Amino acid sequence: MTEYEFIMSQCRKYHFTTWDVDVLEKCKALLKNLTREDLVRVYRSTLLVDRDPLKKEAFNVLFADKIGKREQRIKEMPTDRLIVEFRDKTSGNVSLARKELRERYKTGRDRELIMPAFNMSTKSDQQWLKWQIRKERYGNKRY
Repeated sequence: MTEYEFIMSQCRKYHFTTWDVDVLEKCKALLKNLTREDLVRVYRSTLLVDRDPLKKEAFNVLFADKIGKREQRIKEMPTDRLIVEFRDKTSGNVSLARKELRERYKTGRDRELIMPAFNMSTKSDQQWLKWQIRKERYGNKRY
């Protein structure tokens, strides 16, 4: 029995019940030895529901080189490129760009570039900017 076959037999066995911790750990360890094709087949298996711990582990093994790279790329991006990324609603990076722009605004970096971007964005971004300006002028008091 190959490692893939063993994992799938355990998936069949524990499909309707909770995983035995020892078996689950053994299957997680075996995932690292599988080929990419077998990993994809495990991940896409109908025997594993979305919240299944083995499915999450298969995802982490499949995309280990990509996890955390997007956040790092956003942090290293210059502010003008980050604003372009923030305005591009189809990029999938809007929330990460928003978070990084807010951090840069709070630390005082490139405020003159960030203010117009937030003013031309959604109401919540405009409100956030308004509160930041109010905090700068009057302190952290609530009115």
